[in-house]
Amino acid sequence: MMSILIAIGTWALSVVVLLVGGVFVFEWLQRAKSISGKHVVVTGGSSGIGKSIAISAAKRGAHVTIIARNQKRLEEATQEITKAAAESSQRVQHLSLDLSSDYSAVETALWALEEESGPIFMLINCAGGAVCGKLEDTSANDIQGQISMNFLSTVYPTKALISRMKSRGEGVVAITGSISSLFGIYGFSIYSSTKFALRGFAEALQMETKPYGVSVTLSFPPDTDTPGFANEQKTKPMETRLISESAGLIHPDVVAEKTLNDALKGKFFSFVGFEGWLVSAVCAGMSPPSSYSALALEALFMGPLRLVSAGLLMNFNAIVKKCKHDRNKNKKVE
Repeated sequence: MMSILIAIGTWALSVVVLLVGGVFVFEWLQRAKSISGKHVVVTGGSSGIGKSIAISAAKRGAHVTIIARNQKRLEEATQEITKAAAESSQRVQHLSLDLSSDYSAVETALWALEEESGPIFMLINCAGGAVCGKLEDTSANDIQGQISMNFLSTVYPTKALISRMKSRGEGVVAITGSISSLFGIYGFSIYSSTKFALRGFAEALQMETKPYGVSVTLSFPPDTDTPGFANEQKTKPMETRLISESAGLIHPDVVAEKTLNDALKGKFFSFVGFEGWLVSAVCAGMSPPSSYSALALEALFMGPLRLVSAGLLMNFNAIVKKCKHDRNKNKKVE
């Protein structure tokens, strides 16, 4: 009897391994949607991750429109993106627009853009930035600015275009969150709040749009070597620096390629590297599975990963405690 049970167990395990392996291979071979000849709009496209995504889209044959506020940087980025275009017939243009202050202005501008340059197949929301610091050191203006820059500048253009995408039965919306969309970090009380909000927005939006053939992707870039990151460093507390340094610094082109590929494959989560997978897996919760293989891995490893994440949090708290101790020690010496 025991030998029969062992044989059945071995057979069942082999079947499961083959099925899971087959799913992995199938998803690995899955091709991304083509954007050749289609209109792609990138907000925050004049620098950083946004510009890298716009360049990648142009290399894939897309007509690209970048949106930001700084006219000079837009013009410079447009020239760079034009040089990367696969065909001379591709349209590469820019639009100077404040995406967070007046919804009606955003709607009018984007609808006019569609009339002039064709339906927007893909909206990639990269506009945003961080002002680091403890809550008590953050001004009310900076709090309001973070809410506008990181949340409204994504919600407004998405709202302006989503019904049009749904009516056409196709479209892709990519939203740039952050690792801080998944867990709070010292010095990012306001920034993390806005990025958490984007996660809730993306999850609800995905449920609204999926029946209409429109996919939503939420990207979790780690610290990325961009002008925004350099500006962020100016106000970053020592605790935040030490916690962030453990994950290293990623080139924007790496984040851009991963985000674009995942969005065109219809994945909900997009992350870079092992750390990105670890955090997204342990924080998956009620988020839509990005794939069957991702769901299998999350179900298999979520328990053990919870212990790993708890260990990381203990390490981060130890860093905060040590910084406080060192600061108090220096005050006594003075």
